[in-house]
Amino acid sequence: MTLRQRVKHEMMVIKSLGVVYGDIGTSPIYTLAVILLLIVPTAANINGVLSLIAWTLMILVTVQYAWLATSLSKRGEGGTVVLLNILLPYLKNGRLIAFVTMLSFLGISLMIGDAVITPAISILSAVEGIALIPGYEETSRWTMLFIAAGVALALFAVQRKGIERIASAFGPIMVLWFLTLAAGGLYFIIQNPTILSALNPIYALHFLLEHPMISFVILADVILCATGGEALYADMGHLGRLPILKGWLFVFFALLLAYFGQGAFILSHPESIKAPFFELFHTLAPAYYVPLLLLAIMATIIASQAMISGIFSVLYQAMSTRIFPHFKVNFTSDELRSQIYVGSVNWFLFICVIAMLFIFKESGKLAAAYGLAVAGAMSITGVLMSLIFWYKKEYIKFTFATLSGITSLIFFASSLLKIPHGGYWSLIIASIPLIIVIVYTRGQKRLYASLASLDKHEFLPQYNERYTHGGNIPGTALFFARNTDHIPAYISKTMFQNGIIYDRNIIVTVKASGDPHGIHSELTPLGEGLDLLLIHHGYMEILNMEEILEKRSIDERTIFYGQEEIISDNPIWKFFAIIKDLSPNFVSFYKFPHEKLIGVARRAEF
Repeated sequence: MTLRQRVKHEMMVIKSLGVVYGDIGTSPIYTLAVILLLIVPTAANINGVLSLIAWTLMILVTVQYAWLATSLSKRGEGGTVVLLNILLPYLKNGRLIAFVTMLSFLGISLMIGDAVITPAISILSAVEGIALIPGYEETSRWTMLFIAAGVALALFAVQRKGIERIASAFGPIMVLWFLTLAAGGLYFIIQNPTILSALNPIYALHFLLEHPMISFVILADVILCATGGEALYADMGHLGRLPILKGWLFVFFALLLAYFGQGAFILSHPESIKAPFFELFHTLAPAYYVPLLLLAIMATIIASQAMISGIFSVLYQAMSTRIFPHFKVNFTSDELRSQIYVGSVNWFLFICVIAMLFIFKESGKLAAAYGLAVAGAMSITGVLMSLIFWYKKEYIKFTFATLSGITSLIFFASSLLKIPHGGYWSLIIASIPLIIVIVYTRGQKRLYASLASLDKHEFLPQYNERYTHGGNIPGTALFFARNTDHIPAYISKTMFQNGIIYDRNIIVTVKASGDPHGIHSELTPLGEGLDLLLIHHGYMEILNMEEILEKRSIDERTIFYGQEEIISDNPIWKFFAIIKDLSPNFVSFYKFPHEKLIGVARRAEF
């Protein structure tokens, strides 16, 4: 490896700290504080909890994600959609395919539910540190809420302009953050080095056996230390596996030092259990407490930014694979096409975040609702990975994937106890995209089944007869079709009923492939003046349709597309009709010039 390559590689490692590890990196702010609300801070209890945290990070993050999940990729990409595309070719049973597909839908929805509480709890927990600044001890709860809301507003407002310019600073800021965590924790570990004995899993097992009931409840809060661990896999395509794994090695030890340092601090300062993270640094370096607080707020903003960008990326994948309706997408970077902004989703998330802030009012109460969606998503990942390793006959990895999956399910079962305490909000928020996905996918199937289409072999003789009569319109026309073997009714209506045939007519079909990247197009003649343009694209590709057409020397004069009018008395299909009306149509989604577009209306009765 040359010096230049080595420097570039190390920069990718630093970048991973800002892109991948913001969420899990800010967990020490609130995790122990929430757990200590339920137990007495004795040495035995502290050692037991620290052991649980250490081995949760080891099993759920290091084993499940850093080792197992990142070993499964398509062209270097990771995420729930990738797991689904790896698994589906192995499945032959229709019911199992439907089950696995629904699991992936649920995983995407739970990620969105998690994306709402992550900014709320991260930003508010950092802002609450204001109460330890001399002279600001009496800062009212409403003041803190409005400060947190202001930070959230600024965060969501800047999304429209893109974060490409400031993203380069995220990595160095998070390096400073993790070094600060490690240094503060290490100082108090040196004061009480026996705290490191909690690395022994015997302490976790002893705590679980000694307090079985309270342990099961506490697991729902212990999982908070691993929130954001799924980003190791989801963001692999942006940075590569090796930089992410190297980054995790650094982050893992920094987090262990932070948690064990807090444990040692609590044993010597038992009165500081309400906010051990901030109390630790206030005690250690009171003169530098305000800069630390500002650093904590910046770290929580970075954590929230990573989650928002991740949601945009996941939803774009869902749109391109036609499991989610098309939303208006803006590209915020001329150089990085992966930098996108989905306005409707952005402001939906913002409204939900503000609602969470003012409903729960305290980070401790938010933590009582947080973790359910995370544990659910991790459980789904565990199930999908176990199936993949089983079919691939990698039995050692299958064993570890099964064990980590069972561990995730135990955490999820514990997190279900959070439902009465606000956890239902995660489920309510996650249910919105899940309902949209289910209604949209089923509605699309029913819609295309109800619209009479012509078999290609029936269509071609009629087309040839009409075309040879002459009187065709000069220029090129594009017609979009979902399937290459069946011609949509609007095309035959346009050509045969309305007599609109151009000198050159091209039927365009766009299909997402099972791979995340790659764009390939094929132009096939079907008859005189009639071609089929088949475009295959990776589901993570941002398509530039005009560029594809230019490469094929296609200068379209008119673009025809089907515009469905759905008539139904069924409330579910009425909802589907609303979704179709509100979402941009296919050609608008790919930003074709509006002056060239002609929609051909079709009525479908459900």
